[in-house]
Amino acid sequence: MSLHDAYDPDNVFARILRGELPSVRVWEDDEVLVFLDVFPQSEGHMLVISKTSRARNILDIEPDVLARLSHAAQRAAKAAVKALGCDGVTLMQFNGATAGQTVFHLHFHVIPRWADRDLKGHGQAPMADAAALEPVAEVLRAAF
Repeated sequence: MSLHDAYDPDNVFARILRGELPSVRVWEDDEVLVFLDVFPQSEGHMLVISKTSRARNILDIEPDVLARLSHAAQRAAKAAVKALGCDGVTLMQFNGATAGQTVFHLHFHVIPRWADRDLKGHGQAPMADAAALEPVAEVLRAAF
């Protein structure tokens, strides 16, 4: 998909926001949702999305929405360190199919990292069972 295509209101994140698809929610307010990635690259891999913007990528996002998303990503990173005791956190954000973007609703990946654990590749991790993700979400929620 091009960087300049129209927003698809049926993308997977839009469907999650409308309650049409399940998600393992970690934290949310009126404008931002943080939930666990069902294709986690590591334990506690979270996605941060806007509930209000129809931006597909960083080129489209409203500056005030980007600021709120960035703050939520920082909170998610802090929660990962506190709750999971990870050694580091990778923050990723892809723009356009050529750059690796697979869902065209602007989002940030917050990926806890450990020195002794390998990271699964983006889009290469197997799908996790939502029930298996819930205990991780619970400890992350407590740290938010």
